[in-house]
Amino acid sequence: MIKILSSIALQKEAMWEEKLKIYDQLVAKCHRFKRKGKTVPYTSANGYMFSLLNKNGEIGIRFSKEVQEKYIKEFNSSIYRSHNAVMKGYVLIPDDMLHDLDNVANYLNEGYDYVMDLEPK
Repeated sequence: MIKILSSIALQKEAMWEEKLKIYDQLVAKCHRFKRKGKTVPYTSANGYMFSLLNKNGEIGIRFSKEVQEKYIKEFNSSIYRSHNAVMKGYVLIPDDMLHDLDNVANYLNEGYDYVMDLEPK
């Protein structure tokens, strides 16, 4: 039983590491900001986070409420959750979208533009 659990843990870690590589490739396509965080990778600007990779290897991007509702429908997605918390304003980026990082980079840049329009923290 312990062997099975450690095998599952290794598979989860390998999956997370693969998603981290994808997240890093995504952020590298955007030249106005850099990835931050070691254990919880994220991007931030103007005092606000606008994307992150959670422990489940899921990517979320922050948008205005109106845009969030639009993209949840358009992406056939949901509100993003991280560490058992609902992340208001964030949309879960479905895995099937990650095959076109240039397209997702446009959404990440849109998230950046959104937080840059907010009052600085």
